Amino acid sequence: MIARRDFIAGLALGIVGMRAVAAPAAPFAAASFRAAQAADKGILVDITAPWCPVCKIQKPILAQLLASPRYEEILAFEVDFDRQKDALRLVDARIQSTLIVFRGRDELGRTVGDTNPKSIELLLAMAL
Repeated sequence: MIARRDFIAGLALGIVGMRAVAAPAAPFAAASFRAAQAADKGILVDITAPWCPVCKIQKPILAQLLASPRYEEILAFEVDFDRQKDALRLVDARIQSTLIVFRGRDELGRTVGDTNPKSIELLLAMAL
């Protein structure tokens, strides 16, 4: 039988671990996106949908990468594919599981349906 303190310690570690894979992106807002572009920031736009299995695979990969010091300066925005059609038009995205990187106003790369951590990291590195 598991001791109460071991259970609580394990639960605490699980919660801390969950924070590492929490959604790293802020909800997309056109004004915030445009401000980041004007400030010449590195930007990731993540087009996602709650029902999308590829998006669910991408989420912890992005969270891990964006939590690393190398990518901490990248501003990440999450676009809800089903609810934010204006945002989709703004970044010219047509399908969920699309990842787009910008440096300021310049689009530097995009990928659709990618679940390979190395290629997603290469995409993010373009925004540095």
